[in-house]
Amino acid sequence: MSAAPVGAPPGGRSGIVGPGIAQSGIAQSGIVEPGIAQSGIAQSGIAQAGIAQAGIVEPLSGNPVSGGPAMGGASGGRPPGGGGAPEPASGAERASCPSGDATVGVSDDLDLAAPQRRRGPASRRTARRWEIQYVARTVALDLAVGLVAASLAFDLRFGDVTPYNQVYLVLSGLLPLALLLALAVNRAYERRLMFVGTDEYQRVLGAGIAVTATVAVGSYSLDIDLARGYVVIALPVATAACIVTRFLNRKALHAARRRGECLRRVVVAGHELAVVGLTRQLRRERYHGLDVVGACLPPRHDGQVGDLTVYGTFDDVARAVAQAGADTVIVLTCPEFDGESLRRLAWQLERDDIDLIVANNLIDVAGARTTIRPVDGLPMLHVEHPTLSGARRVAKAVFDRVGAGLLLLAFAPVLAAVALAVRLDSKGPVLFRQTRVGRYGREFQIYKFRTMHVDAERRLAEIRHLNEQDGVLFKMRDDPRITRVGKYLRRFSLDELPQLFNVFGGTMSLVGPRPPLQSEVAAYPRDARRRLAVRPGMTGLWQVSGRSDLPWEEAVRLDLRYVENWSLSLDLVILLRTLTAVWRGAGAY
Repeated sequence: MSAAPVGAPPGGRSGIVGPGIAQSGIAQSGIVEPGIAQSGIAQSGIAQAGIAQAGIVEPLSGNPVSGGPAMGGASGGRPPGGGGAPEPASGAERASCPSGDATVGVSDDLDLAAPQRRRGPASRRTARRWEIQYVARTVALDLAVGLVAASLAFDLRFGDVTPYNQVYLVLSGLLPLALLLALAVNRAYERRLMFVGTDEYQRVLGAGIAVTATVAVGSYSLDIDLARGYVVIALPVATAACIVTRFLNRKALHAARRRGECLRRVVVAGHELAVVGLTRQLRRERYHGLDVVGACLPPRHDGQVGDLTVYGTFDDVARAVAQAGADTVIVLTCPEFDGESLRRLAWQLERDDIDLIVANNLIDVAGARTTIRPVDGLPMLHVEHPTLSGARRVAKAVFDRVGAGLLLLAFAPVLAAVALAVRLDSKGPVLFRQTRVGRYGREFQIYKFRTMHVDAERRLAEIRHLNEQDGVLFKMRDDPRITRVGKYLRRFSLDELPQLFNVFGGTMSLVGPRPPLQSEVAAYPRDARRRLAVRPGMTGLWQVSGRSDLPWEEAVRLDLRYVENWSLSLDLVILLRTLTAVWRGAGAY
């Protein structure tokens, strides 16, 4: 069945949304930005994107507790007796809240005029050192990259040192410092932009462009005769190398977080279902570095949220932070947190230098598409529609076709070797052709190396009951229809290399949603058809986030997030992450 065309909304339109649900008043506090979706099922930010932080009283401290409890298990520990929430505090310890009022109060003894910051526990101060070390390592890498790029440019352009080119030796020494200054000016060392997301790479690229433009304009204005070959080599190499080293540095951090290190201890305040959904997602996407160790629920809750310790109600958030040894509080959107109560909670957390993150209920909206604009003194969150057409789409098409052409040339020997292996392994054609559904529901022929026996489609009915997926896809780890060579091709995704011809021909993209079958599209729920607003890709967010190990609904959600938030910088990050995902081979079957 052919899918009905899905039209992309015109670019440039926008809407203004008052942040919060049921006049929650989050906008009144003036400390909101897009963050984690309140539903706990969909999450804003990109893949890398990361979880957008809002309402941070101080810059992110990212205080982990090294060697703390693993994300997958019970965190924080339950009070003696094993039960639910601890007994609420009384007197000055407990935040005041009028009887019958569901909003959150603050301690009566809080000095709002002089919120003297107190020194946190020694473990918290010690745990913060990883952030300082990470930033220091990044600075050292940037300096080293600048020096290597300058030396390489000098060697390739001039070779030996002569009186004529001695001035370029001085320039080679100044280039790392100029690059470091440009990175600092472009805020590439801000901790809230590091660790996850694409903003860091965008700022590095902006810094490289700024240095190049400054050199070009300065040499022209001052009539300085610079060797163009030196500049053309040094600055692009330094910028590209900075991005690569930062990516590798971040991957090392993510590996440490998977081991339970460099994590922030988080207390979540919200309703039960939202808390459960958010906790499940953060435990699955551990690279965010947020370890949920406890929760605070609305009044009259049942005291149970999975394996989390419940420290009380919304009035007990500040006390829960102290008991759990937490350094971050995530507030999920709910009507109990109005503007006044959220502002007072921020004042409480400010004293102990605790980060406050407000998870807005706008689902999968990237920070780059949102701005806060005052309307009659009330901050309103202005949401731009995603750009699905225009100049950026043309740039993506050019990037795809040029990239596919270069990759076809680079992988030509691999393509020939794999084709020979498939031919010798089993009877049948080398290439497998199948009808898939592309942009706007248009059908096309996808190319892959054959990894199954020729009667695979006929044998599908015999093993369909063994499907390990919970959606319309059929996936099976030990599928008997796969050939001997096919197992290795799938393990390293070599069977997908012929799709480069699809990309070069314009029916696919290097990065995008997974190309669906006609039967899948016929079973799509309404929202899932949004995936057809862009060209399908060889790789995408779902491929770098677990591949076949992900539930079908989660793969759809990741594809929808990409459609709403795509950019060339995000494509580059996904391509880099694809290399590590292919090397690990997780979920490839």
